[in-house]
Amino acid sequence: MFRLSVQSFFLSHTLSLLAFGSRSTSALTQVVLITGTSSGFGRLIAETLARKKFHVFASMRDVDTRNAVRARELEQLAKRESLILEVIELDVTQDASVGQAVTEVLAKSRRIDVLINNAGYGIMDLCETVTVAQAQRQFDVNFFSVVRMNRAALPIMKRQGSGLLLYVSSGAGRLAIPGMGFYCASKFAMEALAETYRYEVASQGIDSVILEPGPYATPIADKLAKGEDQQRRAGYGEMAHVPWKVLEGIRSSRANPQEIADKVLQIIETPAGQRQLRYRVGRGGPGVERINALADEVQAQLLEAYGIAAAAKFKLPNERE
Repeated sequence: MFRLSVQSFFLSHTLSLLAFGSRSTSALTQVVLITGTSSGFGRLIAETLARKKFHVFASMRDVDTRNAVRARELEQLAKRESLILEVIELDVTQDASVGQAVTEVLAKSRRIDVLINNAGYGIMDLCETVTVAQAQRQFDVNFFSVVRMNRAALPIMKRQGSGLLLYVSSGAGRLAIPGMGFYCASKFAMEALAETYRYEVASQGIDSVILEPGPYATPIADKLAKGEDQQRRAGYGEMAHVPWKVLEGIRSSRANPQEIADKVLQIIETPAGQRQLRYRVGRGGPGVERINALADEVQAQLLEAYGIAAAAKFKLPNERE
């Protein structure tokens, strides 16, 4: 009940902010909220978009403690280059933190044009070694965080009649990789949700788009957790070494992570209604692209079979009733 009351309070407050007062940013400046910007893709995306004159809210946990140095670096960059880049506290696993962050964004900008669900966490080990608590943590960060963030942002975008929900997924959201079972499962789940949102909010002028990076040697590769029940590794033989082989392959990647930030910029700059559902970037692209192409074909058939293809079509303001 407490969670529900917290969510209701912040939703009511953010919508009231939309109704009153003038915007503090230029009418031509798009407002972007990004999760997980302390390092890796998130930080690169924040810097890239800010340098392209977007009003960027770069969110992360523990801005005054564990991530204080990273937060100050972004703030100093904004000051040095005169960027509209603000660092805000946001823990994607906490309802109240999500509500507070969105309320702060609304108080300063009066809108959210783009939400980038980038925060992520990974476990690299045999599935049997992963405890239930670890599995729940994996899904809380990679899947339920998206539920929280979208629920907070969508009332705002619906009021605006426009918006972009963008998800940083992975090739692991389309492929089952030994040693990454729970990470893959969380990304599969996120992609299923993101695609369903694609159909459900399209008629309100809101895009839902998935970005699938290949292997990149970002800091997340050094933060991957191991299974907490290592006794369960017994009897796996050669397979017991597979997670480390996969990790070595990721760490050996020479791909430039800036490619992901550049693709995010390209997606945002693509006119609403013309964006693809999925974009694959990086090594191993053709295989995942084949899966995506076949899935698109089957999904189109499903929508037609249920007679909901028209309802799931993207509509610009002049196309709505």
